[in-house]
Amino acid sequence: MSKNKDIKTNAMRILDREKIEYTHYTYECEEFIDALQIADMLGLPYEKVYKTLVTVGNSKNYFVFVIPIAKELDLKKAAKTVGEKSLSMIHVKDINEVTGYIRGGCTAIGMKKRYVTRIDESAKLLDKIIVSGGRIGSQIELSPGDLCRAAGAEFADIVVV
Repeated sequence: MSKNKDIKTNAMRILDREKIEYTHYTYECEEFIDALQIADMLGLPYEKVYKTLVTVGNSKNYFVFVIPIAKELDLKKAAKTVGEKSLSMIHVKDINEVTGYIRGGCTAIGMKKRYVTRIDESAKLLDKIIVSGGRIGSQIELSPGDLCRAAGAEFADIVVV
């Protein structure tokens, strides 16, 4: 587990409290860059790095999806997994208000509320995955099962094939 107290994010504090092991990576960044650029900066394989996307359904409820960075969310499949007719991505300006995180630092662990969350089933094939650590400049690596537990998520087929 990460030992550096001054850089703990809410997500890391939750992982520590749950006694979930993780590795913390940091990178220098002043503003949002996409996850592919982050993977390149840190020398991480794309298939291990996942991004967190937030959607809103017809019901006006929010839903969180964690998918590989080089993949696209299939909104129809995703909607079906959460019992919605359709979903749309939330506006960037709404990310902080909805999640408590900012664009580029959003993670499924420790949002303002616990939203229904789905992790792409491809994660089950990996020993470890890497997701945002809860702020720009921070990534955490943990087992997919531990991410699922910490985020109260389920695995599902949610990406465009």
